Amino acid sequence: MFAAVDLGSNSFRLHIGFHDGDAIRIVKSAREPVRLGAGMDAEGNLTADARDAALRCLRNFNAILAEHPLEAVRVVATNTLRVANDAAEFLPLAEAAIGYPIEIISGEEEGRLIYMGVASALADRMEDRLVIDIGGGSTEIVLGRGPDILHVESFSIGTVGQSASFFPGGCVDEAAFEAATFSARSLFEDAAPAYDPALWSHAYGTSGTIRALAEVIAMNGIGDGTMSFSSLAALKTVFVEAGSASKAGLQGVKQERLPAILGGLAIMLAVMEELGVKRLTAVNAGLRIGVLSDLQLRASRRDRREDAILEFAQRFHADRDRGEQVAKTALELYTRAKPETADYARCLYWSGLVHEVGVAVSHTGYHKHGAYLVEHADLSGFTTREQRLMSTLVLGQKGNLRKIANAMLDQDFAKAILALRLAIMLMHSRACSEVTRIRVKMKGRSRIEFEAGRALMDQHPTLEYWIRKERNWWAEIGMEFLLKVN
Repeated sequence: MFAAVDLGSNSFRLHIGFHDGDAIRIVKSAREPVRLGAGMDAEGNLTADARDAALRCLRNFNAILAEHPLEAVRVVATNTLRVANDAAEFLPLAEAAIGYPIEIISGEEEGRLIYMGVASALADRMEDRLVIDIGGGSTEIVLGRGPDILHVESFSIGTVGQSASFFPGGCVDEAAFEAATFSARSLFEDAAPAYDPALWSHAYGTSGTIRALAEVIAMNGIGDGTMSFSSLAALKTVFVEAGSASKAGLQGVKQERLPAILGGLAIMLAVMEELGVKRLTAVNAGLRIGVLSDLQLRASRRDRREDAILEFAQRFHADRDRGEQVAKTALELYTRAKPETADYARCLYWSGLVHEVGVAVSHTGYHKHGAYLVEHADLSGFTTREQRLMSTLVLGQKGNLRKIANAMLDQDFAKAILALRLAIMLMHSRACSEVTRIRVKMKGRSRIEFEAGRALMDQHPTLEYWIRKERNWWAEIGMEFLLKVN
């Protein structure tokens, strides 16, 4: 059983479920309209009220999670915490409240997870489809074929900002709607060719706002009763004639959704017009179902992070054979160093695969450029923490260790750095195949022992040179590096 928690700009939501065949069966859901996106001050910081509401909700969610036997829990935060200036200060408080790490995911990763959720809920497994999600702070558009994502983009426009900017207090007129729609169209027009209608056969809409629009149209018999462009235009006319969302007298509109629905409608009309979408189907699947699907994928089949890291290495023309050689050797050495936990093992392996991506920028400072690329690249499935960890490993693969001294206070991480650096030395010396003839120990925070036979050193004469040079780097951070040649 898995749990997915979505800290959105409008609402915080929770799903607990398990995979039943090809479907995800939800056993518990929870939702609280925290309105985090509307709770930001003029300086871009979360207000005290917004923080308090969020922390109360997270403590409630923690109690719900504690009632279920869970294999894994993933908590993701979207646009508001991506852009809030004080997100770094708020995050530790939020993590303590819910009891789990919180990942602030990129808009593109949000789009991928949304698509995974939609794809898992549809019967036609190989359909060419367009998926649109309009959230409180951002809008994601994804083109896919069956389970595969072909193109994904995130746009910094959502219901909160659009409603506040063009429909303050829920008031609406024709001029305001025209301005709101054109401002949205200006963001989507350049991206439209990538989502040409010839590339997909069906369009789907997810997110609470899109489902709310579909319910309002259906329940009130507006237009043709479906989520067509003409029906949405007719709904716009209803709001304009009423002068405000609250006076439109529509059934099926929850009071709490009124602040968002006008901005959402303007964005929906803009997206459909720019992308040539005449009709779409609202589906009750998206980010949380995608997170649950991803957790199941990690537990049972190939981790999509593997594909992402290999594609990343290929994109920057990193030599795959050298990368795999270093990755496997580093993992072997790390295991031999006997870390207390295996927490760094996978990130160490992935870092080995991409340790030379920075060569695409510079041959001399490639470790620095590689670290930057790894930290800031759009890597499907990876959390910000994982990318920062891999970035530090790539940065620390050579040269002085002072630049990563703080990270080295964690002895298991220091062992991972040691394993990666030694693996690269063995690769340069053409001695990776001899890793079983090498012993390496890290004794506390003061001593490293590297032991090999005289025959091995004679077969690979540059290895001893590399090791003797390495001793100086470790000495600078107070660690003795002892070379034993038997």
